[in-house]
Amino acid sequence: MGFRKFTDRDKQSWEIRPVTRSEWEFAPAGDNPNRPKTVPSPGYEKDPYELSQEELQRLFDGSTAAPVRNLKNPFKE
Repeated sequence: MGFRKFTDRDKQSWEIRPVTRSEWEFAPAGDNPNRPKTVPSPGYEKDPYELSQEELQRLFDGSTAAPVRNLKNPFKE
């Protein structure tokens, strides 16, 4: 299954991945160095392919970056 590609106003490429019914993820694509971002899915549309670039940009603007996880090294190195 392919994911919808989206280019934001800063010319960064993202893949839109529906995670659950209520949440989508903007995952970095290509040479985009950013962290994945999550956004509540719009209640009126379930398919990212049905949204316009402007609607996707509005969703993206309201997204939050995934938190950085600080994992302890189990090998104590």
